[in-house]
Amino acid sequence: MTSFQPGFPSEEETVPDDAPLAARMRPRTLDEFIGQSAAAGQGSMLRGAITRGNLPSFILWGPPGCGKTTLAGLAAKQVKADFVAISAVSSGVADLRKVVAEAKARRGAGRRTVLFIDEIHRFNKAQQDVILPYVEDGTVTLIGATTENPSFEVVAPLLSRVRVIRLSSLGDADLAAIVTAAMGDTERGLGRLGLSIAPEAMAALVEGGNGDARAALTALEIAAESSHADGDPVIGVEAIRQALQDRRPYHDKQADFHFDIISAFIKSVRGSDPDASLYWLARMIEAGEEPLFIVRRMVLLAAEDIGMADPQALTLAVATQQAVHFIGMPEGYLPLAECCVYLATAPKSNSAYTAYTAALEDAKRTSHLPVPLHLRNAATGLMRQFGYGQGYRYAHNEPDHFARDATYLPETLGSPHYYQPGKLGYEASVAEWLAKLRGSPNHPTKE
Repeated sequence: MTSFQPGFPSEEETVPDDAPLAARMRPRTLDEFIGQSAAAGQGSMLRGAITRGNLPSFILWGPPGCGKTTLAGLAAKQVKADFVAISAVSSGVADLRKVVAEAKARRGAGRRTVLFIDEIHRFNKAQQDVILPYVEDGTVTLIGATTENPSFEVVAPLLSRVRVIRLSSLGDADLAAIVTAAMGDTERGLGRLGLSIAPEAMAALVEGGNGDARAALTALEIAAESSHADGDPVIGVEAIRQALQDRRPYHDKQADFHFDIISAFIKSVRGSDPDASLYWLARMIEAGEEPLFIVRRMVLLAAEDIGMADPQALTLAVATQQAVHFIGMPEGYLPLAECCVYLATAPKSNSAYTAYTAALEDAKRTSHLPVPLHLRNAATGLMRQFGYGQGYRYAHNEPDHFARDATYLPETLGSPHYYQPGKLGYEASVAEWLAKLRGSPNHPTKE
């Protein structure tokens, strides 16, 4: 549950030969650390603080394999602090109290403690509260690591006492540099095997790594061992593909990435880009996203963003929900893809949404107003005596089934036009019809 390291492995210290390649190739100095130039490169807040030896408490937020654990250890080593690492998955309050007690003893001896909590989002509020006063008084310098948005997963008092540093997935050039270093390193890497990697295999490895250095190095090690066993001095693209086989893309259905992807999908459909819409749809399906979650968003999209420009979109979206539920996956991608293209290419209008929002504002403000008498049902003779239903004009008895100049709102509201029809698709004909009914060919419409 707890590991203690006085600093972090130095250049002289070695990792066992049978350790995974990703562990053997862990950077030993900040100069060996590849990627994250914005967060930890020259000129960054973190690099400046480390260089001055004044390391603040901070939380590293980023996807798997982007260097969170490595960066934490290097920071502790650079400021010559004792590095204590725990995992929020397997540790509890008792472990935290033990760490604090040991940190107090070190502090009394003039030694500094960096407490690294991996997956800090797994700690509940009570567990996070335990560490709070010791971060505040400097007993420990906290470095947390999380794949989830700290705004939602870290308690506000603790969040206010740390800096949040955002890390990104490693870029293609960074992954290629890490792989190249591993291929050439004769002490810790694969250099002693005398292998090379074909350019197309490198490209496949970088692409398949998906910004995750650990995943890329793991696949490289598998492919290298296979090629070496076969007597092939060149790691080919097929060996890499086999090593990457069935690697699922990173997609936590309860975390930030989940919401980022669905947001990109919604905005692509709203923006009438069928290609981008299909891409994000495929990303979600391939990652194992719940298909009914996707289609629920499609139903909402059809009502909110297409609306009256093409009312058929809502019908199709609901039918897609039924089809996906009936067919299941994997074949359910077919109705999902059809609906995706239809929604993306349909004319767009949010007039129903904006109309309801405007009406809601008035409804909240005037909820005390009574229903006009002529709109009330006169169910009894007494109600008729009090004027219920008097003056109501039955629309079907009027020309065009429209009672011109009839009112249906409380008098003090006047005659607001919440609904402003657009000029696209079906809604254009709605605009013309309303203008005709209202007797004004210039009735205002909205793009």
